[in-house]
Amino acid sequence: MIYIWLDESDKKGNYYSNFYGGILINSIYYDEIISRLTELISEVGINEEIKWQKVNAFTYERYKAVIDFTFELLYTGKAKIRIFFRNNQYKPQHLTDNHINNEFTILYYEFIKHGFGLKYCDLPVDERYVRLYIDDIPARGAQVWEFKQFILGLNNDNAFKENKVHIRENDIIEVDSCDHLPLQLLDLILGAMCFRLNNKHKIKQADTNRRGKRTILKEKLYKYILSKINVIKPNFNIGESTGFESYRDKWYSPYRHWSFKPAGYVRDYSESKP
Repeated sequence: MIYIWLDESDKKGNYYSNFYGGILINSIYYDEIISRLTELISEVGINEEIKWQKVNAFTYERYKAVIDFTFELLYTGKAKIRIFFRNNQYKPQHLTDNHINNEFTILYYEFIKHGFGLKYCDLPVDERYVRLYIDDIPARGAQVWEFKQFILGLNNDNAFKENKVHIRENDIIEVDSCDHLPLQLLDLILGAMCFRLNNKHKIKQADTNRRGKRTILKEKLYKYILSKINVIKPNFNIGESTGFESYRDKWYSPYRHWSFKPAGYVRDYSESKP
């Protein structure tokens, strides 16, 4: 079985918006990964939920150890990470009320459908069931049911059917990140990308007109993460969709970014980065 943990970050940023992230782990590696990660967390002295927003002088070196562990999983093929975001300068046209009201669902659908290259997965057929662990779905009651039905619509996608990829209703699960360590690994990577793409590393304190210590540490940690990504793909451009030589790379690649551009967009340079 394929396990995917999914989370979101900034819905609206200065330059990039609608951040989503996912970490995929084949179920055969899950017990080993959780056991080793739990041991590492105890070893380095982390006693609370791992979150990008908690980067500070106390957590910095500890989080570096967690990042080392995360990228070891990627390097050895035991996990994959995908980051999705929308560049504000590419403006969608002719949006209906349905598009606007269901933005969250529509983008999640696109991310799950295309982000991991599931239609190219080559696992044994009986292992092509996907379980989605989604952190804090921003909906309640009937809206959650509608969200799940939207995602279940992927079972009717021709590419999913041809490759025998299935998502069952009871495998779309809302979770709390504090109970799921893979989501905490993802939070560091997703938070770092959102931080850097929206120039949060340049934020200065009003009283000193200088960057705060935590901002400086976050930039250092982002650079450390980027150095790990560059091992996989040298000169990685975090603001662009990751290139590929074959469509199957969308499944095989350990780490990818997707800068989403809506069909029929109009480019507004006033919202581009200087």
